[in-house]
Amino acid sequence: MSTKSRLEARQRRHRRVRGKVSGIPERPRLSVFRSLRHIYAQVVDDTRGHTLVAASTLEKGLRDEASTANKTEAARLAGRALAQRARERAIARVAFDRGGSKFHGRIKALAEAARQAGLDF
Repeated sequence: MSTKSRLEARQRRHRRVRGKVSGIPERPRLSVFRSLRHIYAQVVDDTRGHTLVAASTLEKGLRDEASTANKTEAARLAGRALAQRARERAIARVAFDRGGSKFHGRIKALAEAARQAGLDF
């Protein structure tokens, strides 16, 4: 399978997921993007188009810890950090948007870490 068709397939899946999952103020959307090296997550209120909270393995605090860990463990660290920041902003419930990726591996690790740290989805 070529790179372009893999990208197009992921984008098609993401559009399908986004048709069903939307972030509202009472339950914002937890959006996840996975690149080859890093993982990015943000909590978004789609009614206003605002990012409420974000975490990434590129951030200064997480980058140092994530550099010694494997990619799955780095995703767990990002999920924990995101959930902690969300709780500080009084966000307890979110709708999970896996970004067209399978709920497996790093996506699953981030989601489970966020759940363990107190987010409900």
